[in-house]
Amino acid sequence: MTERARIRRGAQPRYQRGPAVARRGAQAANARAKKVTGRALATLPMQADTLRQFGRRLFAVVMALLLIIGLLVLRVPQMIGTQIGELVGLAGFSVKRVEIQGIHHMDRLPVYSVALDQKSTAMPLVDLGEIRNKLLAFGWVQDARVSRRLPDTLLVDIVERQPAAIWQYQGKLNLIDKDGVILQPVDPQAMPELPIVVGPDANTQATALTQLLDAAPRLKPMFAGATWIGDRRWDVRFNSGETLALPEGEEAAKAAYAKFDRMDQAASLLGKSFVHFDMRIPGKFVVRVTAEPGHEIADPTDKPATPPTPAGQDAV
Repeated sequence: MTERARIRRGAQPRYQRGPAVARRGAQAANARAKKVTGRALATLPMQADTLRQFGRRLFAVVMALLLIIGLLVLRVPQMIGTQIGELVGLAGFSVKRVEIQGIHHMDRLPVYSVALDQKSTAMPLVDLGEIRNKLLAFGWVQDARVSRRLPDTLLVDIVERQPAAIWQYQGKLNLIDKDGVILQPVDPQAMPELPIVVGPDANTQATALTQLLDAAPRLKPMFAGATWIGDRRWDVRFNSGETLALPEGEEAAKAAYAKFDRMDQAASLLGKSFVHFDMRIPGKFVVRVTAEPGHEIADPTDKPATPPTPAGQDAV
């Protein structure tokens, strides 16, 4: 007979022991983890309650920052500020007058238009910086200051550029200042009494031309205009009709212009039927008259050489 397998009463089958053992192992692992965590917390300088409080505070700070960022994204503070500004305006603090100072040449109407072109006329909401930037875009305006005078007035103080010359180029005439900034077009029928500069980029050389003219102040009343030649030198025109060709380079041109002034004082060159003077070549002074194409003349500022004294005679 085949011997039957015997199963001890009260004993569990071997396949049923696995889950129970796993549970006991997990419980033991959790217990060991708690002990390790407890020991770690015990070694920290802060108590567990302090750590929990710190964590709660940190969470509150993070949430507050997220709330503030959300409000900024939605522009809530700006909207609140705008509403407060409008309420202040309704209380009587709104723009009703614009006072302009410093204007002598330009038209006042564009300044009024810029000052009043605002999204809101409430005083707290008027953008003074924007008004100033728009005013600086006008050629006449060198500087501008904008301020509030409560309860209802905007003050605009303009610093105007001063016209220094007329720039003629491509058949157009424009008024410019000493820095070459275009101020406004010029009517040929109403030309102001200012010197004329001619040629491409001649307006950008206005400061250099002013410094050139300062080298011979006596000639300023006789100066009629100048042409910027080849983006490198000047041809100066005088009221009496003559033209003076100056050399390249600022210092060389100043020296030649000052020398011409001395020559004119010594020999009265201007207004004496000469047409053109040429000082482009160092050491040479070439003139052209109405009947002759050109010839050299002696420099009246140069001292003539003393002739040798014959033997037995004294020099005079």
